[in-house]
Amino acid sequence: MKKQLPFVLYSKPNDTELIGVFQDNDAIHEDRDFTETGFVFAPFDLNSSAIVLKMDAVEKVQLNRSHEPLPIENKTPESDTLEQARYEKLLSNAIHEIREGEFNKVVLSRKIEVDCKDDYFDIYLRILNEYKNAFCYFWHHPKIGTWMGATPEILVKSNGSQFTTMSLAGTQNSIGDAKPQWSDKELNEQQLVTDYIFDTLKDKVISLNSSERESVKAGQLWHLRTEMKGTFAPNKFGAVLKALHPTPAVCGSPLKNAKKFILENELYERTFYTGFLGELNMKSELSRNKNRRNQENSAYRSVMKTSELFVNLRCMQLFNDKAEIYVGGGITADSIPEKEWEETALKSKTMFRILNSK
Repeated sequence: MKKQLPFVLYSKPNDTELIGVFQDNDAIHEDRDFTETGFVFAPFDLNSSAIVLKMDAVEKVQLNRSHEPLPIENKTPESDTLEQARYEKLLSNAIHEIREGEFNKVVLSRKIEVDCKDDYFDIYLRILNEYKNAFCYFWHHPKIGTWMGATPEILVKSNGSQFTTMSLAGTQNSIGDAKPQWSDKELNEQQLVTDYIFDTLKDKVISLNSSERESVKAGQLWHLRTEMKGTFAPNKFGAVLKALHPTPAVCGSPLKNAKKFILENELYERTFYTGFLGELNMKSELSRNKNRRNQENSAYRSVMKTSELFVNLRCMQLFNDKAEIYVGGGITADSIPEKEWEETALKSKTMFRILNSK
């Protein structure tokens, strides 16, 4: 930070390892085809380039996550009646467009500006302690900005030609040990995402299968999830990635119409919110012969590329004395603007409560 050089710190879900990637100059490395190797930070709209941090130095340390989470006040941002009226009008317009047949679903978001004078590293420590089952990151580039987040959603994992992705939708508050009860609206919303992923990938992969739908907990929230596994043709990972992003979970369906409505009506630029981030095309060596006596074959190794990318949800951008928290929700014909506003307020707690430590 003092040298104003790019870096990212991150911890994978339910992992005790903290990884740091450090670039030794302040160059901006752009990637549109996802063929580079490094830590990628991609925007919602891929008409803008993704940024790849070069792995000039990589450090790994063990996290001590066994102690109790740091004390955090369970606050919500102060009510903003003007912003609420604006957002609910946006939602009403979207519902009208859906009923007119322009699209089936659209994901609409907003940003909440709050004061933030805390030390960045203290904030990140709170994120690590509070959200152990999320991908927790702290990303900084002096020419682009500083972002932090704790996202539960995997966009795609790949290992060689094998990949795993998921559809994640629906949001409910966690209350004690009670399991969530999902409405038809929430079940249909999640099914839209699952169907879209199958449809968009069917001509780009060799195989694709899905698991049963399940409820998963992320921090203080419940979501619906369906996991999918498949195989892609050699050197086609970039095509799979472009087909997957953005999914209806962050954009809507049909994708083209929903995205057009977002870009024309949200009245702010999402940049990296609802984009994706993570390890891109990491190289790992595999020995093709485990018999140590066969020295000739043992020396013959294959290099496999692996990627692990997460959707950039539950995140914020940090400035000198403020933070901008990004939240959104899926809108369908059955949506009620007042309830959708309340859902975004609920989602904002993930980052907002981190900024209100005692």
